[in-house]
Amino acid sequence: MVLTALAGYLVVQYLTAGTGATGCTVVSAADDDEEYEFTPEQAVNAATVTAVGTARGLPERAVTIALATALQESALHNVRHGDRDSLGLFQQRPSQGWGTPARIMDPTYAAGKFYDHLVDVPGYTRLPLTVAAQRVQRSGFPEAYAKHEPDAALLAAALTGRSAATLTCAGRPGAARAGGPQAVRAALVRDFGRAVLRPDGAADASPVPRSATSARSVRHAETAGRAAVAGGSDGRTVTLPVAAGAGPDAVRSVRRRGWQLAHWAVANASALHIERVVYAGREWRAGIAGNTVGRWQALEAAGTRGAERSTGSVRIVTAQ
Repeated sequence: MVLTALAGYLVVQYLTAGTGATGCTVVSAADDDEEYEFTPEQAVNAATVTAVGTARGLPERAVTIALATALQESALHNVRHGDRDSLGLFQQRPSQGWGTPARIMDPTYAAGKFYDHLVDVPGYTRLPLTVAAQRVQRSGFPEAYAKHEPDAALLAAALTGRSAATLTCAGRPGAARAGGPQAVRAALVRDFGRAVLRPDGAADASPVPRSATSARSVRHAETAGRAAVAGGSDGRTVTLPVAAGAGPDAVRSVRRRGWQLAHWAVANASALHIERVVYAGREWRAGIAGNTVGRWQALEAAGTRGAERSTGSVRIVTAQ
């Protein structure tokens, strides 16, 4: 009976993308064997927290502080409970002026409120992480943030795009929430703002709250991104432009932005039914834990399209 129950559990995990089990890994680009394993749900929330920060032009250090705080407060789960009236990723309290319960439960909003308070901390980028986080959170256990700094730093390096091809996920793209290009574009707009779909990358709006990712938001995203996705008109592909930079660090900034978008797509693969992500001559394919797929690999030279080897665009292929 025990074996039968275990087999049934494994089947359910396989069919539902194993949302309760470890399915994603981020590794250090320094080849020092540092890594952090986490679930697809945590990956989506980490990607959102990072995107909201970078869309505001905040440095990687701000993202690291935010991710370490969310790891301590909720283990990067959007929980509906906590101490007294605390809620969400950052355990923010409606009674303390953080917003309504519904808004706090929106990860995009919650991350934005955290950053609003963080940037008001003088010299926060130079402070120890525990001090910066505590100035925002006012926690009863301020030293607890420190133990999450190494994992948060790995996540921030990958999700801001500084570390290339360091975030991978295994497992089937989840069927619980249907995806497709429309859902991918709506989620991109929700996390990064509408500028993410513009070829020039010019910022013209703040990220859209998750609760506002409605048909109206999707239509706006599709209109804004029509030129960007012209190259992916097969009904399954979203082609994201990576805006050209300027100055001596232009190439580096373009690649960093491209890897941020590519890692965002991998982190959201289960939620958005993404099967393949391609950037700069490398590809990630969804697969099952233990297989070679689910990791970044170099594209085969034969038959590879020029666009798939370019650093000027990220290609995201959905299951439908």
